[in-house]
Amino acid sequence: MTIAAVRTHRLSAPLHTPFVTALRRTTTVDTLVVEVVDSDGRSGFGEAPQVWQVTGASIAGAEACVQQLLGPLLTGRGADDLQARCAEVRRAVVGNESARAAVDVALHDLAARRLGVPLVRLLGGTTLRVPTDVTLAAGDAVDLAAAATRRRAEGFTVLKLKVGTDARGDLDRVRAVRAAVGPDVRIRLDANQGWTPREAVRVIRGIEDAGLDVELVEQPVHRRDLDGLAWVSDRVELPILADESVFDLRDLVEVIRRRAADMVNVKLAKCGGLHTARSLLDLAAAHGMGTIVGSMMESQVGLGAAASLVAAYGTTAVSDLDAAWWLAWSPVAGGIRYDGATVVLPDAPGLGIANVSEVKIQSRS
Repeated sequence: MTIAAVRTHRLSAPLHTPFVTALRRTTTVDTLVVEVVDSDGRSGFGEAPQVWQVTGASIAGAEACVQQLLGPLLTGRGADDLQARCAEVRRAVVGNESARAAVDVALHDLAARRLGVPLVRLLGGTTLRVPTDVTLAAGDAVDLAAAATRRRAEGFTVLKLKVGTDARGDLDRVRAVRAAVGPDVRIRLDANQGWTPREAVRVIRGIEDAGLDVELVEQPVHRRDLDGLAWVSDRVELPILADESVFDLRDLVEVIRRRAADMVNVKLAKCGGLHTARSLLDLAAAHGMGTIVGSMMESQVGLGAAASLVAAYGTTAVSDLDAAWWLAWSPVAGGIRYDGATVVLPDAPGLGIANVSEVKIQSRS
């Protein structure tokens, strides 16, 4: 059985609430879905989200990589040799992590569909329910407290608070959210590279001294400043989670070597797919690092793959799988759904995606 075609679909959908971080503000999910079709007509899907400020990936770039290189490479090749096909994708191109991830996931989805099992079972897991946190977009203390109250009422017990836009006011933001939700909700912070090392230490120590019971702090400083990240980690008690600093295995090896962080956030669109993601989780575990699996702003396709990975491999802390929850409506039929703070995987072959509705995306400056 062979791969008959590799197709791309440009998707765009609005968010119900603007998503604001120290790096960007967005009101839509703009993404590329890759479809790998076998000679029996079965399709596997994967996703390459457009995230200029984090991965540098664009829809146009990912589409060019798939259409000009990865698609022709795979067309006519055997559909059943999953490991060989994924290895060919990894070797074929430097960078282009989102495009490689989309094809890698589509190949895994197709393999699971051909076997008639959910993707999580192909990966070695059985559970179809995975807990997630929910993000509170960056804002002032009053708005964040109100959003935290709403999210708690909706059943979320782990809140990821976006900070890093204004170090002087971040302590007040955390204090306001803690007062709004009480002691039974976990709060984690994500600065998205927004602080200098000195600002990070000052804010984190203030949080520790105030007894605000924060779970962890994600990517406090610029991703390339591993010396600064290690400097912060050495001077605070709260666990430091590396996100943008770790794309691939070489990055994680360097973080481990420098003892720059206590935990790592693994994202498929950042590392290039499920194969590398599993290796990152294994390497982190071997060195005693904590783990979560995260997501970009993406649809049920990417989220389904990330949640399947968590369901099969597990993480040391609740993962960050809320991206598709932000969609006002979805261009994807089938796939995961949300039950309060739980991602529910479909008990259907592969990712359970029925189809996608392509939307023309207007160019944005």
